[in-house]
Amino acid sequence: MKAEYINPFLESARIVIEQVANIRPSTGQLGIKDVKFVEKYIWIQIGMTGQMQGDVVFGLHEEVALKMVSAMMGGFVITELDEMSKSAISELGNMISGNASTLLFNQGVKVDITPPKLLHSANSAGFLPKKALTIPLIMEGIGELDIQVLMM
Repeated sequence: MKAEYINPFLESARIVIEQVANIRPSTGQLGIKDVKFVEKYIWIQIGMTGQMQGDVVFGLHEEVALKMVSAMMGGFVITELDEMSKSAISELGNMISGNASTLLFNQGVKVDITPPKLLHSANSAGFLPKKALTIPLIMEGIGELDIQVLMM
């Protein structure tokens, strides 16, 4: 697993979050960890095909997801993860991944992304714990968004 795989996602996440939520996130510590789904978390899984194969998973606590969607909605307070808020948080993952695939293309790496898959349970069907290159983005007043890259 190469550390440079995560850089386009990190750069893209900073740009997209600043645009949609008007927040400039800071970067946590890069590491390798097991991706395990835990309760009270939202997971946005995006598949990668082409010259990079694997998945990118964005993980955030339910409370952080609600705050992020509220920020995306211009400060309108969101209190439950209904279909609209789940759609908004999925779109955040889609925008970050789409922008990252453009950055990768500009570096000569051709990739396609799959539509986002929202996972909302520790027992998410078909996902086995895997090692991932991971880095948290810290969003002041909102919380952390974990970017986890699982590439083959």
